[in-house]
Amino acid sequence: MAEAFKLWVHPFSAAPMVSKPQIHVVPFPFSFASSHHRTTLAIMPRVHSNLSLSNNLAAGGSEDYDGQQRQHQSLLVEAYHHTNSLKTLLAELSMKNSCPIRLLERDGDWLRDQLWVAVRFLIEEGRPADALKVFDAWKNKDSSRMNVANYSKFIRLLCDENLMDEAILIFQDMEKYGLTASLMLYNDIIHGFARKKEFDNSACFLKKVMDAGLQPMAETYHGIIRAYGTCGMYDELSKCVKQMESVGCSPNEVTYNILIVEFAQGGLVDTMEGLYRTVLSKRMNLQPSTLVAMLEAYANLGIVEKMEKVYRMVMKTNAYIKDTVVRKLAAVYIENYRFARLEELGNDISARTGRTDLVWCILLLASACFLSRKGIESIIREMKVAKVEFKVTFVNILALFLLKVKDFSKLDAVLSQTGKHNRKPDIITVGILFDACRIGYDGTRILEIWRRSGFLETEAEMRTDPLVLNTFGKGLFMRDCERIFSSAGSNLKEKKHWTYHSLISLVFGKTVD
Repeated sequence: MAEAFKLWVHPFSAAPMVSKPQIHVVPFPFSFASSHHRTTLAIMPRVHSNLSLSNNLAAGGSEDYDGQQRQHQSLLVEAYHHTNSLKTLLAELSMKNSCPIRLLERDGDWLRDQLWVAVRFLIEEGRPADALKVFDAWKNKDSSRMNVANYSKFIRLLCDENLMDEAILIFQDMEKYGLTASLMLYNDIIHGFARKKEFDNSACFLKKVMDAGLQPMAETYHGIIRAYGTCGMYDELSKCVKQMESVGCSPNEVTYNILIVEFAQGGLVDTMEGLYRTVLSKRMNLQPSTLVAMLEAYANLGIVEKMEKVYRMVMKTNAYIKDTVVRKLAAVYIENYRFARLEELGNDISARTGRTDLVWCILLLASACFLSRKGIESIIREMKVAKVEFKVTFVNILALFLLKVKDFSKLDAVLSQTGKHNRKPDIITVGILFDACRIGYDGTRILEIWRRSGFLETEAEMRTDPLVLNTFGKGLFMRDCERIFSSAGSNLKEKKHWTYHSLISLVFGKTVD
């Protein structure tokens, strides 16, 4: 164990300087050339034997090749100028008090690419009124531009940003010219209203679909189902599915995956499991993200056996597991004393994402739960080799482990390094110090180090991973802080900034200004 603390206490040595290999760059010719042509020029000195073959090419073939090269160069130059013109247009639109209509009139007209770049920029910048004006001016320059494709694209851009009032204005303008909306366009509008929780308007446009003689597809209802799930309106969600079936639109594989995800996120495990059995009976596939949602649902409820079953299914896919879900899984294993599975979880996630801070945290906690000095030594050696920054989470895991085994000499060595080499302690570290003092540790020297460094006068914060508290608990100092705050008067609760010094004074009964 002593070796591990030597590795931690001393800063990591700097990596040796490695000389960079010399790279010989061939100057790029003034004229544009294809990558194939440049590669051919670069390898010619190595293939002298091929020159005689090249010299035997027919003169007509050489002329055709030269013509193709000139044409390709011309296209590259044209693309270069077009890209520059788009960048210039965006720069002008970004200027204060810029007027898109004036820019359009100055240029005479815009290509479609220029229009959509301008419209998308204006919408994203919160200037939908300018987008409406410039679109109207652009389409009026050529009657052929008043077509379904242009209107649909503009409405879709507005719906994506939930600008439904503006989208309906364009939709009404489209109807004024006798243009017929497609089912996909109706879907965009229906989903846009659903995202804004304007379900009456979604229903209105769903009725328009039927009145227009269009047959709704499963996708038409998917946006509404997701919106009901997000709002926790599960009764309405179920009614929506029944309505979907009543008009002859059967739920498909995507529908069932969406339903499982929404009920899983709502914690309605029984309904989720019923849908899961339906998917299996219909021989449909579950999307990886659906499995992750089921996994998180079981983790939230602490149902270990079912959680592990779904976890094995997830690990057979390429599903991405967010750190929040990984923490929930780890917390379940810790609460159920399944420390071997905690270690396996760390290794599984490491195989997918590499050794992230969360992975190192899980592996250190697993060894700490086993009270394994050798395990902690091994992980610290790995961290040193990987040049991992020893952050406060790792410091506190190590300190809590030493407090657990009452190894005060090594605890003193660890705490004395806090504040050095960017190893700034936090409120958990302070709590460890005072909890150790309660059982015989002398923390006077550490407090003096912190006082001289000015740490005690900085604002109190917690930067330790929550999993550490799940594993070791809050400790007496932290519980005292919570108890005092819960019973404190309004003047203390309204105090916004607490320093470590003021918190310590509060816990130990001294007056706090």
